[in-house]
Amino acid sequence: MPEPAAWKYQKITKPMFEAQTEECIFLGRVITCVGDEVIEDGFVHLKSGKIAAVGKRGDAPSGMKTLDTHGKTLMPGMMNSHAHLSWDGIHELSQQSMFDAPEIRAYKAAGNMIKSLRAGITLVRDLGVHNANLFTKQAVAQGIFPGPRLLVSGESIIQTGGHTYWVCREASGADEMRRAVRDQVKQGADLIKIMACHDTLEFTDDELHAVIDEAHRNRLPITAHATYNDCIARVAEFGIDCVEHGGSMTDETIQLLLDKKLPVVTTFSALVIQANEEIARAFGIPEWKIEERKRAVADKSRFDGLVRAAKAGVPIVFGTDAGSPAVEHDRIVPELGFMVEVGVCTNNLDALRAITARAAVLNGFGDTLGTLEAGKLADMIVVDGKPDQDLMALEKVEMTFIDGKRMH
Repeated sequence: MPEPAAWKYQKITKPMFEAQTEECIFLGRVITCVGDEVIEDGFVHLKSGKIAAVGKRGDAPSGMKTLDTHGKTLMPGMMNSHAHLSWDGIHELSQQSMFDAPEIRAYKAAGNMIKSLRAGITLVRDLGVHNANLFTKQAVAQGIFPGPRLLVSGESIIQTGGHTYWVCREASGADEMRRAVRDQVKQGADLIKIMACHDTLEFTDDELHAVIDEAHRNRLPITAHATYNDCIARVAEFGIDCVEHGGSMTDETIQLLLDKKLPVVTTFSALVIQANEEIARAFGIPEWKIEERKRAVADKSRFDGLVRAAKAGVPIVFGTDAGSPAVEHDRIVPELGFMVEVGVCTNNLDALRAITARAAVLNGFGDTLGTLEAGKLADMIVVDGKPDQDLMALEKVEMTFIDGKRMH
């Protein structure tokens, strides 16, 4: 294993923010996210930071502290597997990336973690693109500021002059690629992210092999921004662990993803939200971009590759690209709704699994998070409504628990 980041050696006497672990039986409607299981009149017992039991109300233990939610929904905490906490979703990306002071990035990340918790997000996979997320993780891990569970990539790695070069870690040649990976490892990254394409393929074969090999040598997963068939097939063949965004795919590429058991994290939110004229104009999105987004959303054929991949069995996982223009960190429903509308998820329950159970597997927590089952960690939310019937209910998250501690 690589040497831990220096901050992990620091002794923490007492967290600045310390929530108490709840020991309580919650009564309500339970969506376990184990298959299509819904317990209409059920309970979830939280004890010592874990789920002690789940079942029908009549089977709940007696003589213990009990909270009756009066028919509200209990479900696993949700996970945003593609987000950028130090981008606010309000200001232009390149401007805030190049000119925000480190202190402002920290404040934005802090605010966006609060917004995420209020929205029921209990884990954020922050994919850079600069290294602010490394310090965000340190702040949460050391109890300096409350936040969701965090998996962070540090700086996204690109070829010199590549996609979003103005904010990522540029590298040229195999040796520089390896050094870029090692620098992220040294600072405590949980995974590595590369920008594998934009309008054209990026990285030479030697560079792509080096960056993937170095991540795996350090026992870290590596994920790739890959938005069309040639790029997706290339990174899959070279040994990437996950595809971000996805796009057009041939049957051969879909089979390659299946053979290598690679998931795709979709990010439709920017497209969907920016196609809403009222919202887009409020965020200063130019008219030509709004019209482009409206045409893209209307043309469902452009998503055919992702739909066929999902139907073939490629795991589709929820992400929003939060921090992108007009995509704030508490916007969950536009992404989930479009996943169902376009067909990458079969129904609302399948969409809920994309943001819970499948996300847990992607993020390395399949045995401990993602479903409400006895023995798993007590990450749970209380929703005023029935999100399996109407996803808009997720706009009304009333409580958020992580490890049995109430965070919202």
